[in-house]
Order: sequence, then C-alpha cells, then structure tokens
Amino acid sequence: MAFANAPLSSLRPQARSGSTRADAPAQVARTASSSKALIDAAQLGGAVGFAVADLSTGKLLETKNKAIGLPPASTAKAITALYALDALGPNHRFATRISTNGSIAGGVISEDLFLIGGGDPTLDTNALASMAAQLKSLGIREVRGQFFYVDNTLPNLRDIDPSQPDHVSYNPAISGLNLNFNRVCFEWRRGSNGYAITMDARSTKHRPNVYISKMQIAARDLPVYTYKDGGKFDQWTVARGALGKGGSRWLPVRKPGLYAADVFQTFARSQGIILKNPKRSTKSPKTRALVTHTSAPLTTILRDMLKFSTNLTAEVVGLTATRKRGGRATSLKASAKDMSRWANTALSMGNASFTDHSGLSDASKVSAQGMLNAMIVARRRAGFAQLLKPFAMRDAKRKLIKNHPIKVNAKTGTLNFVSALSGYITAPDGKQLAFAMICADTNRRRGIKKSNKEAPQGGRAWNRRAKALQQKLIERWSTVYG
Repeated sequence: MAFANAPLSSLRPQARSGSTRADAPAQVARTASSSKALIDAAQLGGAVGFAVADLSTGKLLETKNKAIGLPPASTAKAITALYALDALGPNHRFATRISTNGSIAGGVISEDLFLIGGGDPTLDTNALASMAAQLKSLGIREVRGQFFYVDNTLPNLRDIDPSQPDHVSYNPAISGLNLNFNRVCFEWRRGSNGYAITMDARSTKHRPNVYISKMQIAARDLPVYTYKDGGKFDQWTVARGALGKGGSRWLPVRKPGLYAADVFQTFARSQGIILKNPKRSTKSPKTRALVTHTSAPLTTILRDMLKFSTNLTAEVVGLTATRKRGGRATSLKASAKDMSRWANTALSMGNASFTDHSGLSDASKVSAQGMLNAMIVARRRAGFAQLLKPFAMRDAKRKLIKNHPIKVNAKTGTLNFVSALSGYITAPDGKQLAFAMICADTNRRRGIKKSNKEAPQGGRAWNRRAKALQQKLIERWSTVYG
C-alpha cells in the first residue's frame, strides 16, 4: 500500500584498489587494508571515494579513489554557500516590496499596486501578513488599479530536477518571488460524509487558504498523486486508497509568483483592502515603495540552508550570485557552470562540474580530492566552519552518543544510493583534519523508475550502511592521524 504522506590538487585517474597514505611506507599495507575492510563490510557496491588531510598543513594523510567524479548530493550546498558569500557578501539581504505607480489621496491609490519579488528564498506567510498590515497602517483602504506581481528578478523555472517525481516538495519551482520555499500544505480529514481537504499556506501564525493549487480525490490506489498545469492554477489529484483517516504533507508549487500574490491578496482583504485578482507583470515598472520586507543577512540564510539542506534556498542564492557576477543566470545549468568555473579556480577543485546549486541532480560530478581542497581553502574564511552543523556520532543502533570525544562539523549529502560528507574533524587530542567522502552506486541509482524515486526499494538500508561507514572512517582517521 502506498501512503499519501510517504517519507519525506591533481585529478588524474587513480587506481581503484586499496587506499593509500602519503607517508610511512611500512604502514601503508596495514592502514590500507583497515580502510578496505570497513568499505568491504559496508557492502555498498559502486564506488567509495575519500580524501583526508591535516588541516594545519594541508598534507594528504589517506585517500581512496580521490579523483573519481561522483555526485556530491547536498554537499554541493557548501560550495554554493562559498560562491554566494564571495559574490554577495555576508551582510547581503533580499528585499520584497509593495509599490505603486499612482498617487495616494484619502487612503486611495489611484493606479496599480505591485508585489515585487527580490529573490528572497526565505519569504514566508508571516512576512506577507505583516506587509499587508503595514500597508493598512499607512492609511491605504482602496486600490483603484490592477494588482500585479513581479517575479522576474530571477528566471522562472518549473522545477530543479525534471527527473524527480512531480509531488516531492524538495523539487519546487523557482522565480524571483518565492513563498514558503514554494510549497503548499495539503491536509485531509475523513468524516461521515467523506473527506474534507484544504490547500493552505500555513505558517506559525496563519493558515490562509490557497486558490492557485487545487486538489481532487480520485477513485484509485496508485499513483498516489498526479499533477497537471491548469493554466491559472496547479491541478493535483490524490488516490483515495492512499489517504487513510487523515494527514497532511507539503506539495511543490509550480507558479510561485502567483502563489505569493494569491496569499497577499487574502491578507490585504483581511485588512479591508480589496485587490483585483493578481496579474503577472513582465516588466520592472517604475514605482515607489510603500512597504519593504528585508530578509535576514546572508550568513543566517546560509547557516539555515546548510542545517536544513533547503534546495530552493541553494538555487536562489546560487542564481543571485551568478547574476551579481554578471554571469548567465538564465537557467540552473548555465548558472552552475559559472559556479563550477569559479570553484575550480578559487577553491582549487580541479574539474568539478555542477549542474545545479543544490546537488539534487545526480548529473553534477566532483571528486573527493576536489571537495577536500575546497574545505581546506574555505577554512581560511572566518566563520565558514561555524556555518556547518555538527555531525552527530552514533552507536551501532544509530542512537546519538552524547559527549563523543570526536567533534565533526560537516555538510551531509543524500540521494538515492548516494551519500556524501565533507567538513572538519577535531580528534580527541585536538588535532584538526579536513575530509571529504562520497559513496555512490550510480548504476543502481540509474535503474530507479521515476515513480519510485521518493523511496526506492533498498534505499534506506543502503543509506544507513553508508552513514555507518562514514562514521567508522572518521573514527579511524581520528585514531590513526589524531
């Protein structure tokens, strides 16, 4: 049974045999076989690539398959964070504005009202509610013209990775006007007369209904969801046989600018300001701002992005950084190509090839050596290590080990049959190491049907083994090189 709320340096080719150490030849065979034994025991298939170095000197300590290009998954977000910081600066803030091209007299706006997006990836329902209240506080009670939304600060993209299932919320649309990470909440409750369903833009304070996303219950068991572009709205269906008694889940929004305008119109109405139905403006009109909402500083946005691994944030800040540099921010692929060129030079990554900024696509390829180089270069940037969240050390049953003597700050990356980890280790004796590792069974990943990509057979078990291997390698390096 399927369920509607289902779980969310040199890059020359290297020999694929055992791992190697750069010093102490008499110990090479012994240490290599130890790493090999851990990898063999994990039974992951595919390839395991890693590189670990002394952080203070940059000296390589041990590697395996260090030059093989593998999907970085969400460890790509660490590179995106560095790319954005370099282009935009740590104090960059995104702005969303309510503006008009008309005059104001007696609380009446004579012309049009505009909701203008500035690419803020963190704009949420609470912010739009506050902006509507501020508009009211200015004495505005009527808008005689049209209500427009402007979303062309960034390109309008239907999704991040077209190969993903339509219904997964981590693969939303992108534009210059985004809301709630471009997700809508679908909730259902079974009653005596059937199901009551809602589509809303819920937040910690509000739950406004959304009119641009529509849901219909279909008499079937599978597929659980279907999606169709309804022109002025997103049209979803859900299988009745998958609903059970009730539940909720986030679904992606494919018309993010219209979504934000829809929600703002609702809040304006609650303040007594009746707006006409929103229309998209394809031009950047000459207006004056009435209300401006600014985001948190970029460092805060990036810290949350790395903690929660939000794909929408990564793509937006990556596109914004490319645009700031004067690059080609016309598509994710074009923007990521600019980031690749920057990373290969500025971070000494060698021949990294990114196809997006989030790591959602498995077409991106980086090497363990390249990621290690990036971590070493990045550590020179004050505060970067603090942007990475602590990596929890766990026991054999995957339970958290409190006060573990090894401290790790790293970025994780997970796709089906791909698990990556890059960051920094502080050994019990205080020795600091930089590392990068990628486990990937790309052949097995290629065999997954699109409809099964959310939770393919064997995927969870493989991921658990990969994460256990990563911790064992970290423990080994801390012991051998600490």
